[in-house]
Amino acid sequence: MKKLIFLLALCFSLSATAQNSQVFEAANKAYAAGNYEEAITQYEQILENGQTSAALHYNLANSYYKLNRVAPSIFHYEKALQLAPGDEDVHNNLGFARNMAIDAIGEEEQAGFRGIFDTSTAAFSASGWGLVAIFCMLVFVVFFLVYYFSNKTLVKRLLFIGAMFFLVMAISSAVVAATKQSFDKESNYAIVFSEEVQIKNEPSPRAEDAFLLHEGAKVKITENFQDWVEIALPNGSRGWLEEDNLKRL
Repeated sequence: MKKLIFLLALCFSLSATAQNSQVFEAANKAYAAGNYEEAITQYEQILENGQTSAALHYNLANSYYKLNRVAPSIFHYEKALQLAPGDEDVHNNLGFARNMAIDAIGEEEQAGFRGIFDTSTAAFSASGWGLVAIFCMLVFVVFFLVYYFSNKTLVKRLLFIGAMFFLVMAISSAVVAATKQSFDKESNYAIVFSEEVQIKNEPSPRAEDAFLLHEGAKVKITENFQDWVEIALPNGSRGWLEEDNLKRL
């Protein structure tokens, strides 16, 4: 019975993947033809089916950008950047999208170890580094098995050195993946989706206004209180707004 359930689940997964692939291709064709609304509907359908990728968010962001929809374009470029932090095209297009936003907030600069770590590991996301760790561990196992059964001294020496190299790479990649995942959890950011929203000094609609934000602004969430969140900007400004005005990254 368990085998039957597993086979049915596998068949369903393969079928869903194939269907999403067809929808993705159809969305790409709609985008190429200039039917951006249709492309958005199909890209969003894939996301609703539980599938995600840097390419999917990137194409969806491009579609929103073509329609001058600031907040969703910035949101999906940011999502693409989370999955492919080293992608230059995503970086460049995100810069163009930010130029459409009214608020010139800028990016929070990471100093010290965090800044060095983010720069030196930007090639992959946390999941990407996890895959690198798995690959290196598999290569280590192959090298070690061949080393164990080999009879030639020189070959054994070279295989041992290679095995140790990939073992160190596997451990290092796993540490990087875990660290990036931890940092990602600490970095609780969101994009403002409301066209205009007054930021309050306290979590209350009757509180005094602190400052004004517009759609597309990227903020850091520092605290939650009922339906309100406290946000912080790179310039040090802080305030409260109702959470339904933004979308978490």
